Parts: sequence; structure tokens; C-alpha cells
Amino acid sequence: MIKKSKHSPQATHQNQKMKDMAKEESAVEQPEDLGADAIEQPVDPEQAPSPHDGCYENIALLEARLEEANNKFLRLFSEFDNFRKRTSKERIELTKTATSDIITAMLPVLDDLERAAQLSVVDNGSEATKEGIVLILNKLKSILRQKGVEEITALGEPFDTDFHEAVTHVPAEDEGSKGKVIDELQKGYLLNGKVIRFSRVVVAG
Repeated sequence: MIKKSKHSPQATHQNQKMKDMAKEESAVEQPEDLGADAIEQPVDPEQAPSPHDGCYENIALLEARLEEANNKFLRLFSEFDNFRKRTSKERIELTKTATSDIITAMLPVLDDLERAAQLSVVDNGSEATKEGIVLILNKLKSILRQKGVEEITALGEPFDTDFHEAVTHVPAEDEGSKGKVIDELQKGYLLNGKVIRFSRVVVAG
């Protein structure tokens, strides 16, 4: 004997339909609740920390130190260059004037030789004597010129206290000679442009 089902075909069909609808609803993707922390917020590029910020600070610091060291070097170099120029100039000046005392001491000998040469001409001495004196005189003058010695021009020149020493003043014969040197009692000399002996002169006043 065959048992009959408790459910009718129509009820079975409705149940199946309901199951299918439930599956379809469950298959619809539901949005996942990620929470407020999970939502990515936009970032301002200007406010965003840069991995190179520390490097930039170190570079700026090193550049400042380099500039300071460079300035110190330039100051030291300038000071050393000035010192070198000053000492070089002083050394040159010392070299030029180192023999000043010796040459000044020799000037009276030069005076004597000049007087001897003049006297030999006036006294009509022997030609050999005159030539010898003149030769020695010219040789001495040549050596002194090589060492930087020059005669100071005096006769006929306006009186100049930088080069001349007035021994006496005499009345001027005319207006043209007034204030000028009319006689030279002792020659003056320069050593490398500096007076080592003033010319002793007579000035027309």
C-alpha cells in the first residue's frame, strides 16, 4: 500500500520558490562596515612630512659652516698677503739704505779727490798725476752711481730746503737770481732718491 505525501504539490512548489528567493537575497553583496578609522582621509601635500626634511637641514648647516670657514680663510689670506708685502718692502728699503753709513763716510774722500783734480789743473802738475787723479775720481764716482748715489743739482737752482742747506744769504744782483743758489760750498748727494748729505750753498736774497 502506497503512502500519500502530507504536502500537496502546490505547497511544495511555494516552499521551493521561497527558498530560491532567500538564496538570491543572500547572494546580494552587502557593504562591509569598515569603520571610521578604515576610511582613507585625503592628505595635504604641503603638510605631509617629507623623508628629506632632515637632509635639507643638514645641508643648510654644512653650507653655513663652509661659508664661515671660507670667510676666515679669506681674512687670513688677506692679512698674510699684507704682511708679506709690508716685510718685502721693508727688506728692500733696508737693503737700499744698509750701506748709507759707509757711503756717507766715503763722501769726504770724494771731495778730496775732486779738489785734488782741480788743483792739479791749476798748478800745472804733471800730466801723469792729473790723469791718475781724474781716473781714480771717475772710477769712484762710477762705483757710487752703481750703488744708487747721485749728486744734488744746486748751482742756479731755486733754493729748496728738501735738498739744500743755506750757509749764508747775500744780496741778489738782479731779480732773476733772487731766491736762487749762487754758490755751492759742499756738494750734496742722494742715495736711492733719499738725501744722505744736503748741499751747503749760498743763496741770493
